[in-house]
Amino acid sequence: MATYLEQLETPVPIVDLDRLSFNLDRMAAYATLHGLQLRPHVKTHKSPRIAAEQLRLGAVGLTCATLREAEVMSEVCDDLLVAYPPVGAARLERLARLSPDVRVSVAADDAQTLDALNVAARLGRRQFDVLVEVDLGMHRVGVSSPERAIAIARQVERASALQFAGILFYPGHIRDAVEAQAAALGQLSADIAQYVGALTDAGLPPRVVSGGSTPAAWRMHEVPGVTEVRPGTYVYNDRTTARIGACDWDDCALTILATVVSTAVKGQAVIDAGTKALGREPLRAEGDGYGALLDHPEVVVARMSEEHGILDLTQTAWRPRLGDQVRVVPNHVCIAVHNFDEIIGVRGHAVETRWPVAARGRGPAIDELSEGPSRPRAV
Repeated sequence: MATYLEQLETPVPIVDLDRLSFNLDRMAAYATLHGLQLRPHVKTHKSPRIAAEQLRLGAVGLTCATLREAEVMSEVCDDLLVAYPPVGAARLERLARLSPDVRVSVAADDAQTLDALNVAARLGRRQFDVLVEVDLGMHRVGVSSPERAIAIARQVERASALQFAGILFYPGHIRDAVEAQAAALGQLSADIAQYVGALTDAGLPPRVVSGGSTPAAWRMHEVPGVTEVRPGTYVYNDRTTARIGACDWDDCALTILATVVSTAVKGQAVIDAGTKALGREPLRAEGDGYGALLDHPEVVVARMSEEHGILDLTQTAWRPRLGDQVRVVPNHVCIAVHNFDEIIGVRGHAVETRWPVAARGRGPAIDELSEGPSRPRAV
Protein backbone atom coordinates (compact mmCIF):
# COMPACT_ATOMS: atom_id res chain seq x y z
CA MET A 1 0.00 0.00 0.00
CA ALA A 2 1.33 3.43 -0.94
CA THR A 3 2.26 5.97 1.73
CA TYR A 4 1.75 9.69 1.20
CA LEU A 5 3.23 12.78 2.82
CA GLU A 6 0.01 13.43 4.70
CA GLN A 7 0.52 10.16 6.60
CA LEU A 8 4.03 10.99 7.85
CA GLU A 9 4.67 12.08 11.40
CA THR A 10 6.53 15.37 11.32
CA PRO A 11 9.08 16.87 11.44
CA VAL A 12 10.84 14.63 8.94
CA PRO A 13 13.39 15.23 6.15
CA ILE A 14 12.07 14.42 2.70
CA VAL A 15 14.04 14.32 -0.54
CA ASP A 16 12.54 14.90 -3.96
CA LEU A 17 14.16 12.02 -5.87
CA ASP A 18 13.91 13.70 -9.26
CA ARG A 19 15.65 16.84 -7.97
CA LEU A 20 18.30 14.71 -6.29
CA SER A 21 19.04 12.89 -9.56
CA PHE A 22 19.29 16.19 -11.42
CA ASN A 23 21.75 17.59 -8.89
CA LEU A 24 23.95 14.48 -9.00
CA ASP A 25 23.96 14.41 -12.80
CA ARG A 26 24.70 18.12 -13.08
CA MET A 27 27.86 18.06 -10.95
CA ALA A 28 29.11 14.86 -12.54
CA ALA A 29 28.66 16.40 -16.00
CA TYR A 30 30.40 19.62 -14.93
CA ALA A 31 33.47 17.75 -13.65
CA THR A 32 33.68 15.59 -16.77
CA LEU A 33 33.26 18.56 -19.11
CA HIS A 34 36.13 20.45 -17.50
CA GLY A 35 38.47 17.53 -16.89
CA LEU A 36 38.24 17.75 -13.10
CA GLN A 37 38.21 14.74 -10.81
CA LEU A 38 35.16 14.71 -8.57
CA ARG A 39 35.65 13.60 -4.96
CA PRO A 40 32.39 14.69 -3.29
CA HIS A 41 32.20 15.33 0.43
CA VAL A 42 29.81 12.98 2.22
CA LYS A 43 29.20 15.37 5.16
CA THR A 44 25.93 16.50 3.58
CA HIS A 45 24.16 13.21 2.89
CA LYS A 46 26.10 10.76 5.12
CA SER A 47 24.53 7.96 3.12
CA PRO A 48 26.21 4.99 1.36
CA ARG A 49 23.23 4.90 -1.00
CA ILE A 50 23.91 8.37 -2.39
CA ALA A 51 27.67 7.86 -2.26
CA ALA A 52 27.32 4.77 -4.43
CA GLU A 53 25.36 6.78 -6.98
CA GLN A 54 28.04 9.51 -7.00
CA LEU A 55 30.67 6.86 -7.69
CA ARG A 56 28.54 5.30 -10.43
CA LEU A 57 28.38 8.71 -12.08
CA GLY A 58 32.16 9.00 -12.18
CA ALA A 59 33.43 10.24 -8.81
CA VAL A 60 37.01 9.05 -8.25
CA GLY A 61 36.51 8.69 -4.52
CA LEU A 62 34.87 10.30 -1.51
CA THR A 63 35.80 12.97 1.04
CA CYS A 64 35.05 12.50 4.74
CA ALA A 65 35.38 14.71 7.80
CA THR A 66 34.87 12.12 10.53
CA LEU A 67 36.15 8.61 11.06
CA ARG A 68 32.55 7.46 11.35
CA GLU A 69 32.00 8.72 7.81
CA ALA A 70 35.15 6.97 6.58
CA GLU A 71 34.20 3.68 8.23
CA VAL A 72 30.70 3.72 6.78
CA MET A 73 31.79 4.84 3.31
CA SER A 74 34.44 2.12 3.09
CA GLU A 75 31.53 -0.21 2.37
CA VAL A 76 30.99 1.39 -1.01
CA CYS A 77 34.28 3.13 -1.85
CA ASP A 78 37.93 2.04 -1.98
CA ASP A 79 39.45 5.55 -2.21
CA LEU A 80 38.78 7.90 0.72
CA LEU A 81 40.15 11.29 1.70
CA VAL A 82 39.88 12.22 5.37
CA ALA A 83 39.95 16.01 5.11
CA TYR A 84 40.45 16.72 8.78
CA PRO A 85 43.62 17.09 10.87
CA PRO A 86 44.80 13.61 12.01
CA VAL A 87 45.32 14.61 15.63
CA GLY A 88 44.72 12.36 18.65
CA ALA A 89 45.43 8.72 19.40
CA ALA A 90 41.82 7.57 19.02
CA ARG A 91 41.45 9.17 15.59
CA LEU A 92 44.78 7.71 14.42
CA GLU A 93 43.85 4.24 15.63
CA ARG A 94 40.60 4.32 13.70
CA LEU A 95 42.40 5.57 10.60
CA ALA A 96 44.82 2.65 10.80
CA ARG A 97 41.99 0.16 11.27
CA LEU A 98 40.15 1.11 8.08
CA SER A 99 39.90 -1.77 5.64
CA PRO A 100 43.27 -2.54 4.00
CA ASP A 101 41.41 -2.65 0.69
CA VAL A 102 40.73 1.09 0.95
CA ARG A 103 43.24 3.66 -0.20
CA VAL A 104 43.32 6.43 2.42
CA SER A 105 44.52 10.00 1.95
CA VAL A 106 44.85 12.40 4.86
CA ALA A 107 45.01 16.20 5.08
CA ALA A 108 47.67 17.64 7.40
CA ASP A 109 48.97 21.12 8.21
CA ASP A 110 51.54 20.49 10.94
CA ALA A 111 54.76 18.52 10.88
CA GLN A 112 54.22 17.40 14.49
CA THR A 113 51.31 15.20 13.46
CA LEU A 114 53.33 13.30 10.89
CA ASP A 115 55.42 11.11 13.21
CA ALA A 116 52.27 9.80 14.92
CA LEU A 117 50.54 9.39 11.55
CA ASN A 118 53.49 7.39 10.27
CA VAL A 119 53.46 5.14 13.34
CA ALA A 120 49.72 4.55 12.89
CA ALA A 121 50.24 3.62 9.25
CA ARG A 122 53.01 1.18 10.13
CA LEU A 123 50.95 -0.44 12.89
CA GLY A 124 48.11 -0.79 10.41
CA ARG A 125 50.52 -2.24 7.84
CA ARG A 126 49.45 0.31 5.28
CA GLN A 127 50.47 3.58 3.63
CA PHE A 128 48.74 6.94 3.83
CA ASP A 129 48.85 9.54 1.09
CA VAL A 130 49.21 13.01 2.61
CA LEU A 131 47.81 16.24 1.19
CA VAL A 132 49.29 19.36 2.76
CA GLU A 133 46.41 21.65 3.66
CA VAL A 134 46.98 25.30 2.78
CA ASP A 135 45.06 28.35 4.00
CA LEU A 136 43.92 30.44 1.04
CA GLY A 137 41.49 32.69 2.87
CA MET A 138 39.27 30.67 5.20
CA HIS A 139 41.67 31.14 8.16
CA ARG A 140 40.53 27.94 9.83
CA VAL A 141 43.23 25.35 9.22
CA GLY A 142 46.10 25.09 6.76
CA VAL A 143 49.67 26.38 6.44
CA SER A 144 50.07 30.06 5.64
CA SER A 145 53.22 29.99 3.51
CA PRO A 146 54.79 27.91 0.74
CA GLU A 147 57.85 27.43 2.95
CA ARG A 148 55.74 25.63 5.57
CA ALA A 149 54.14 23.51 2.88
CA ILE A 150 57.57 22.49 1.58
CA ALA A 151 58.77 21.60 5.08
CA ILE A 152 55.78 19.35 5.70
CA ALA A 153 56.02 17.74 2.26
CA ARG A 154 59.70 16.94 2.85
CA GLN A 155 58.93 15.35 6.20
CA VAL A 156 56.21 13.27 4.57
CA GLU A 157 58.67 12.05 1.96
CA ARG A 158 61.11 11.00 4.70
CA ALA A 159 58.46 8.95 6.50
CA SER A 160 58.50 5.25 5.70
CA ALA A 161 54.69 4.78 5.52
CA LEU A 162 53.60 8.16 4.15
CA GLN A 163 53.60 9.54 0.63
CA PHE A 164 53.27 13.18 -0.43
CA ALA A 165 50.32 13.47 -2.83
CA GLY A 166 49.76 17.21 -3.19
CA ILE A 167 47.91 20.10 -1.61
CA LEU A 168 44.37 20.66 -0.42
CA PHE A 169 42.44 23.88 0.17
CA TYR A 170 38.92 24.87 1.16
CA PRO A 171 37.64 28.15 -0.36
CA GLY A 172 34.84 28.47 2.17
CA HIS A 173 35.52 32.20 2.43
CA ILE A 174 34.12 32.67 -1.08
CA ARG A 175 30.42 33.26 -0.40
CA ASP A 176 29.75 35.85 -3.10
CA ALA A 177 27.05 35.31 -5.66
CA VAL A 178 28.43 32.96 -8.33
CA GLU A 179 28.55 35.70 -10.96
CA ALA A 180 30.47 37.99 -8.57
CA GLN A 181 33.29 35.58 -7.67
CA ALA A 182 35.82 36.68 -10.32
CA ALA A 183 38.04 38.77 -8.04
CA ALA A 184 38.15 36.14 -5.31
CA LEU A 185 38.90 33.40 -7.84
CA GLY A 186 41.66 35.51 -9.34
CA GLN A 187 43.35 35.80 -5.95
CA LEU A 188 42.82 32.08 -5.38
CA SER A 189 44.52 31.32 -8.71
CA ALA A 190 47.52 33.48 -7.83
CA ASP A 191 47.89 31.87 -4.41
CA ILE A 192 47.68 28.33 -5.79
CA ALA A 193 50.25 29.14 -8.46
CA GLN A 194 52.59 30.36 -5.72
CA TYR A 195 52.28 27.13 -3.72
CA VAL A 196 52.50 24.83 -6.73
CA GLY A 197 55.48 26.73 -8.12
CA ALA A 198 57.37 26.65 -4.82
CA LEU A 199 56.76 22.94 -4.28
CA THR A 200 57.76 22.13 -7.86
CA ASP A 201 60.96 24.17 -7.57
CA ALA A 202 61.73 22.24 -4.38
CA GLY A 203 61.46 18.96 -6.28
CA LEU A 204 58.05 18.15 -4.79
CA PRO A 205 55.52 18.75 -7.58
CA PRO A 206 51.98 18.16 -6.27
CA ARG A 207 50.19 15.37 -8.09
CA VAL A 208 46.84 16.50 -6.66
CA VAL A 209 45.54 20.05 -6.13
CA SER A 210 42.22 19.53 -4.38
CA GLY A 211 39.60 22.23 -3.77
CA GLY A 212 36.23 22.02 -2.07
CA SER A 213 33.03 24.03 -1.48
CA THR A 214 29.74 23.99 -3.40
CA PRO A 215 29.42 27.82 -3.59
CA ALA A 216 32.62 28.07 -5.67
CA ALA A 217 32.47 24.64 -7.29
CA TRP A 218 30.87 25.76 -10.55
CA ARG A 219 33.84 28.03 -11.34
CA MET A 220 36.73 25.83 -10.21
CA HIS A 221 37.64 25.17 -13.85
CA GLU A 222 38.68 28.83 -14.00
CA VAL A 223 41.40 28.23 -11.40
CA PRO A 224 44.54 26.92 -13.14
CA GLY A 225 46.19 23.93 -11.52
CA VAL A 226 43.16 22.54 -9.71
CA THR A 227 42.83 18.82 -10.45
CA GLU A 228 40.06 17.78 -8.06
CA VAL A 229 36.87 19.24 -6.54
CA ARG A 230 35.15 18.24 -3.28
CA PRO A 231 31.64 19.78 -3.17
CA GLY A 232 29.15 18.36 -0.69
CA THR A 233 26.02 20.50 -0.38
CA TYR A 234 25.16 20.22 -4.09
CA VAL A 235 23.43 16.85 -3.66
CA TYR A 236 20.53 18.44 -1.75
CA ASN A 237 21.27 22.19 -1.94
CA ASP A 238 19.82 24.63 0.59
CA ARG A 239 18.65 28.18 1.08
CA THR A 240 22.19 29.58 1.16
CA THR A 241 23.19 27.79 -2.04
CA ALA A 242 20.10 29.12 -3.80
CA ARG A 243 20.54 32.68 -2.54
CA ILE A 244 24.07 32.96 -3.97
CA GLY A 245 23.02 31.49 -7.32
CA ALA A 246 24.86 28.16 -7.05
CA CYS A 247 21.51 26.48 -7.73
CA ASP A 248 17.93 27.41 -8.56
CA TRP A 249 15.29 27.39 -5.84
CA ASP A 250 13.68 24.38 -7.51
CA ASP A 251 16.98 22.49 -7.16
CA CYS A 252 16.58 22.30 -3.37
CA ALA A 253 15.97 18.57 -3.11
CA LEU A 254 15.77 18.20 0.67
CA THR A 255 13.18 19.94 2.80
CA ILE A 256 11.95 19.42 6.33
CA LEU A 257 8.30 18.45 6.23
CA ALA A 258 6.56 20.15 9.16
CA THR A 259 3.03 20.64 10.44
CA VAL A 260 1.35 23.90 11.44
CA VAL A 261 0.50 23.40 15.12
CA SER A 262 -0.70 26.89 16.06
CA THR A 263 -2.09 30.02 14.40
CA ALA A 264 -3.15 31.71 17.64
CA VAL A 265 -0.84 34.73 17.35
CA LYS A 266 -1.65 37.25 14.63
CA GLY A 267 0.90 37.55 11.83
CA GLN A 268 2.58 34.23 12.49
CA ALA A 269 2.15 30.47 12.47
CA VAL A 270 3.98 27.88 14.52
CA ILE A 271 5.34 24.66 13.02
CA ASP A 272 6.70 21.58 14.78
CA ALA A 273 10.25 22.09 13.42
CA GLY A 274 12.58 24.05 15.68
CA THR A 275 16.30 23.98 16.36
CA LYS A 276 16.31 20.19 16.80
CA ALA A 277 15.12 19.82 13.21
CA LEU A 278 16.57 22.82 11.37
CA GLY A 279 19.64 23.77 13.40
CA ARG A 280 20.28 27.41 14.25
CA GLU A 281 22.70 28.56 11.59
CA PRO A 282 22.09 32.07 10.21
CA LEU A 283 21.76 32.50 6.47
CA ARG A 284 25.24 32.77 4.97
CA ALA A 285 23.97 35.11 2.28
CA GLU A 286 21.74 38.15 2.06
CA GLY A 287 18.57 37.62 4.07
CA ASP A 288 17.45 36.59 7.53
CA GLY A 289 15.62 33.77 9.28
CA TYR A 290 16.53 30.10 9.70
CA GLY A 291 14.76 28.62 6.69
CA ALA A 292 12.06 29.43 4.14
CA LEU A 293 9.07 27.56 2.77
CA LEU A 294 9.65 25.80 -0.53
CA ASP A 295 6.23 26.77 -1.92
CA HIS A 296 6.20 30.22 -0.27
CA PRO A 297 9.83 31.44 -0.21
CA GLU A 298 8.70 34.82 1.10
CA VAL A 299 7.75 33.07 4.36
CA VAL A 300 10.77 32.56 6.63
CA VAL A 301 11.30 30.79 9.92
CA ALA A 302 11.91 33.97 11.89
CA ARG A 303 12.37 32.50 15.37
CA MET A 304 12.83 29.08 16.92
CA SER A 305 12.93 27.19 20.15
CA GLU A 306 13.77 23.50 20.45
CA GLU A 307 10.51 22.12 19.01
CA HIS A 308 8.83 25.28 17.67
CA GLY A 309 9.49 27.24 14.49
CA ILE A 310 7.80 30.63 14.10
CA LEU A 311 6.76 31.47 10.53
CA ASP A 312 6.60 35.19 9.76
CA LEU A 313 3.41 35.81 7.75
CA THR A 314 3.72 39.58 7.50
CA GLN A 315 5.16 39.47 3.97
CA THR A 316 2.58 37.12 2.42
CA ALA A 317 -1.13 36.88 1.72
CA TRP A 318 -0.98 33.12 2.32
CA ARG A 319 -2.63 32.00 5.53
CA PRO A 320 -2.03 28.42 6.69
CA ARG A 321 -4.61 26.43 8.57
CA LEU A 322 -4.04 24.33 11.65
CA GLY A 323 -2.74 20.92 10.55
CA ASP A 324 -1.40 22.09 7.18
CA GLN A 325 1.92 20.58 6.13
CA VAL A 326 4.74 22.80 4.85
CA ARG A 327 8.20 22.07 3.41
CA VAL A 328 11.02 24.11 4.93
CA VAL A 329 14.24 24.68 2.98
CA PRO A 330 16.92 24.91 5.71
CA ASN A 331 19.64 27.54 5.66
CA HIS A 332 22.33 24.85 5.91
CA VAL A 333 21.21 21.41 4.83
CA CYS A 334 24.20 19.53 6.29
CA ILE A 335 23.20 20.46 9.83
CA ALA A 336 19.55 19.56 9.24
CA VAL A 337 20.42 16.09 7.90
CA HIS A 338 22.57 15.37 10.95
CA ASN A 339 19.51 15.89 13.17
CA PHE A 340 17.70 12.83 11.78
CA ASP A 341 18.22 9.07 11.61
CA GLU A 342 16.34 8.51 8.34
CA ILE A 343 15.60 10.23 5.04
CA ILE A 344 12.32 9.78 3.16
CA GLY A 345 12.54 9.72 -0.65
CA VAL A 346 9.43 11.00 -2.45
CA ARG A 347 8.03 11.66 -5.90
CA GLY A 348 5.26 14.20 -5.73
CA HIS A 349 3.29 13.36 -2.60
CA ALA A 350 4.07 9.63 -2.66
CA VAL A 351 6.74 8.04 -0.47
CA GLU A 352 8.91 5.82 -2.65
CA THR A 353 11.85 4.85 -0.45
CA ARG A 354 13.70 5.42 2.81
CA TRP A 355 17.36 5.26 3.74
CA PRO A 356 19.35 5.70 6.98
CA VAL A 357 21.69 8.60 7.71
CA ALA A 358 24.23 5.88 8.35
CA ALA A 359 27.32 8.04 8.93
CA ARG A 360 25.57 10.29 11.44
CA GLY A 361 27.40 10.78 14.73
CA ARG A 362 31.00 9.99 15.59
CA GLY A 363 30.89 6.59 17.23
CA PRO A 364 32.64 3.63 15.60
CA ALA A 365 30.83 1.92 12.75
CA ILE A 366 32.86 -1.24 13.18
CA ASP A 367 32.20 -4.50 14.95
CA GLU A 368 34.49 -4.31 17.96
CA LEU A 369 33.92 -8.00 18.75
CA SER A 370 34.82 -9.43 15.35
CA GLU A 371 38.11 -11.21 14.83
CA GLY A 372 40.54 -10.24 12.14
CA PRO A 373 40.54 -6.93 10.25
CA SER A 374 37.86 -4.49 11.33
CA ARG A 375 34.89 -4.24 9.00
CA PRO A 376 32.02 -1.74 8.96
CA ARG A 377 28.68 -2.88 10.24
CA ALA A 378 25.95 -3.32 7.66
CA VAL A 379 23.85 -0.19 7.20
